[in-house]
Amino acid sequence: KSPHKGKASLFATELYTVSYLILFSILGTLARLGLQWLTFYPGAPEVMGILWANFAGSLLMGFLSEDRRLFRHEQHDGSGSGKSSSDLESGSDREAAKAAHSKVKKTIPLYIGLTTGLCGSFTSFSSFMRDAFFALSNDLRTPINHPYTGAGPIQPSSTVPRNGGYSFMALLAVIIITVALCMSALKVGAHIAIFLDPFTPTFPFALLRKVLDRAVVVIAWGAWLGAVFMAIWPPDRPSGPNSKGSWTNETWRGQAIFALVFAPLGCLLRFYASLKLNGISPSFPLGTFTVNIFGTAVLGMAYDLQHVRLEGSAVGGGRVGCQIFQGLMDGFCGCLTTVSTWVAELNGLRRKHAYFYGSASVLGGLGVLVVIMGSVRWTVGWSSTACVT
Repeated sequence: KSPHKGKASLFATELYTVSYLILFSILGTLARLGLQWLTFYPGAPEVMGILWANFAGSLLMGFLSEDRRLFRHEQHDGSGSGKSSSDLESGSDREAAKAAHSKVKKTIPLYIGLTTGLCGSFTSFSSFMRDAFFALSNDLRTPINHPYTGAGPIQPSSTVPRNGGYSFMALLAVIIITVALCMSALKVGAHIAIFLDPFTPTFPFALLRKVLDRAVVVIAWGAWLGAVFMAIWPPDRPSGPNSKGSWTNETWRGQAIFALVFAPLGCLLRFYASLKLNGISPSFPLGTFTVNIFGTAVLGMAYDLQHVRLEGSAVGGGRVGCQIFQGLMDGFCGCLTTVSTWVAELNGLRRKHAYFYGSASVLGGLGVLVVIMGSVRWTVGWSSTACVT
């Protein structure tokens, strides 16, 4: 091959990879937000909406990591011999065959999109840390489940005062349940992949490379631009501005559209940070750790700004400002940080390295929020927001 063809091939592969990341970050964000809304209902046995998304994303990550069928046609032994995975499995070293297939998968744009894009954006480490801090500060939202006869309205954010010991127990509960459930989901997903191995279809090479890879460029960038246009010109303004010149019946931007605008930015930053930093230390994935802590810090700052009265303006900068901050938290921070990749890395590290990496991530993320959110929560306090009217 000529150098020009080689460069063109590398450019096309990166374009396809970025396009898949953009598309699946949008889909992962929609799935996460939708699952959070679906699982926050009266009488819910657990009140952390993000737990379901983290569980589902980790389950899917476990399946994709263990699966050896979907991308079987692209398997080779790395020597250019063109042996298929079945040829490799017929030998004595099945672990070498598995490692070879895993290495090949990580170069396929669709696989990167499904794992880094979909699973990484479906799960959110920053939201997990936010709920941990809320448990510590007694601000964790709980669905209303019992009749209330007192004066004034009751909100899901209303809490009953409790002592610090109970708050510490609540903090431990959030951390233990999330980590244990997501690690279990990763294992169950791998078991499902093994169980379904005889029935799992394989992506045809021609369909994947010549059709899907090319089509996703148009679909992904079109979807992202569509989200930008819908954020500028929201479609849910049927009644026009009211007598005061403000728009009524507007809910889409605050609930989803701003999040979809910011989602690809967070996903792409996580992808490239991992590429640059994860290889520095095999025993400590520095890239994932950095984006998880940085994304958690950004979420804490956005939450503070959304819930304080800025000088000369309404709480959170008014409705549009509140919606932008919500979009940053749900979209950018939600896709910048990940639980599925984090638990997959914990599972792949040696035991002492996994405990150190996991502890550093949880303590670092919680410590950042204690400084950023706690400095506001325990001084001037938070005010209620009005993202949707």
